[in-house]
Amino acid sequence: MGSPPGTGRSKRAQVLRAALPCLVPCVALTALTSAPAAAQSLTPDLFNPNRGGFASPETLPTRRTAGVPQAPSDALPALPDPSADPRKRTQTPATSRVGQVPTYGLSAATGASASGYDSLNRKRQQPKLYPGQPKPKRAAGPGSPAPTTAPPPSTLGLPRIAPPPSASANKAPVPAAMAGTVPGQPLRRRLKADDDPFGAVGDYAGSFLIKGGLELSTGYDTNPARLNKPVGSPVYVVAPDLLVQSDWERHALVADLRGSFSGYTNNMPATIDGFASPSPVEINRPDFTGHVDGRLDVDRDLKLTSQLRLRLATDNPGSPNVQAGLQKYPVYASYGTTVGFDQTFNRFQVAAGATVDRTAYTDSKLTDGSTFSNNDRDFNQYGGVGRFSYDLKPGLKPFVEVQGDTRVHDQAADRNGYFRDSNGGYAKVGSSFEFSRILTGEISVGYSARNYTDPRLSQLSGFLTSGSLIWNASGLTTVKFFTDTQIAETTVPGSSGVLVRTYSAEVDHDFRRWLTAVGKFTYGTLDYQGQNRNDKTYSLEGNLIYKLNRNIWVKGTLRHDILDSSIAGSSSQGTVVMLGVRLQN
Repeated sequence: MGSPPGTGRSKRAQVLRAALPCLVPCVALTALTSAPAAAQSLTPDLFNPNRGGFASPETLPTRRTAGVPQAPSDALPALPDPSADPRKRTQTPATSRVGQVPTYGLSAATGASASGYDSLNRKRQQPKLYPGQPKPKRAAGPGSPAPTTAPPPSTLGLPRIAPPPSASANKAPVPAAMAGTVPGQPLRRRLKADDDPFGAVGDYAGSFLIKGGLELSTGYDTNPARLNKPVGSPVYVVAPDLLVQSDWERHALVADLRGSFSGYTNNMPATIDGFASPSPVEINRPDFTGHVDGRLDVDRDLKLTSQLRLRLATDNPGSPNVQAGLQKYPVYASYGTTVGFDQTFNRFQVAAGATVDRTAYTDSKLTDGSTFSNNDRDFNQYGGVGRFSYDLKPGLKPFVEVQGDTRVHDQAADRNGYFRDSNGGYAKVGSSFEFSRILTGEISVGYSARNYTDPRLSQLSGFLTSGSLIWNASGLTTVKFFTDTQIAETTVPGSSGVLVRTYSAEVDHDFRRWLTAVGKFTYGTLDYQGQNRNDKTYSLEGNLIYKLNRNIWVKGTLRHDILDSSIAGSSSQGTVVMLGVRLQN
């Protein structure tokens, strides 16, 4: 019969303990024979295996000092009981752990919290968010690419080398509601960058933004009537303007109204060298240009468009259309409307519209007190225009535009017996473009022609150009270029009409944000077809604008105009000096 578990180990331990006292002397004698002897007294303490057996407890270096409580680990172990015979002790067999799962008092995934590893793959409880609070992004897992730093937002101008002093100044704390840091607060719409820090801010009336301004200026014009022999006069100009723009997610409505009145304190002579003057005696001139544009968004690709327009002005000084012996300029009004649509087919876009316009003149008042009717100059125009464009790539959109119209006068024959009813139109090709917002605009070339009812009037035709370019040369300098071609009516006998071409270049430079200089040069040609009269106009203008704040500007203007005509005695020159103030909101 075998011994119980642990009995063999116990017997071997007893044999070793019994043989140990006999082995120690032998080892000691062997050491003494191999090394030189040293004087040492053999005491019973040398064979004491207990702690403190070689030294007294009072001299131990690890003794407990006063004021330090004795720890259980520092206590000396108790000596074995000599009365108890270890050979008679029996060891209790260990409990079997087969089939038993150890428990440590903690459940699985207790320390996983909300982001640690859960071996049971249980669904975590999602954090509760406030209404409108953005959801936090999940952390990238193993193997995900390193996050890249987002590039700074692009700006129109050059990057700032250093922040302005206001960015680091001591400022009053902003409430959390205004700063948008309240949890659950909806995100505030980011405002657009203000291109002009001294521009008008405007006021809101419902969903419409209204901006208004009034410019008052005075100065001197050396030749306001553009006579061959200059006659000067002081001049004052009152120029109001109004801009109303809707702020809707869909649809749009914009009204742009601009006008001016130029008043002269001196009158021009009624006769020159015994003949009636080609200029009126009173040369005050009104000028107004206004249009209201509307857009109705039927769906994403179809839009209905419309426009109402009005032009109120007089004939230009020095024009052959001005009658001799006038008391003042007759005023004409040209008003009309366009109704059309704008349809998009992916990248292809079609825009078309029908136009109706009317031009009417007031009666001329002569120096002798009589009046002269200008009904022969009144006419209606009916036409249509179509434009086909293709979005070739971002920033480049070529197009083809075709226009045709019919002009019907109130009187079949004019004051000289010519029948001026006509049909005409134009066709042009071009493109609108935008290259990195540095060069933007539109330019086109084409051909225009107009045929008249009277066989004595030849066809009015010619090459036409149209376009506008804006080049942001730098953050302080902007260059603009404009060109346009128009076909205008005339009262010159035998001439079918006037082909007017205008080319203009303008440079704006900001010395400071509040100090701007504007230089402008304009060149134009007036071709009176059928009469071999060609007029050339030159205008060189400089402006200096000092902006006190957003509401008050001070403006100085110096302009020199030249009219060079192929007809003797029709050329003229004049210089204008103006100083004014602009009030705006």
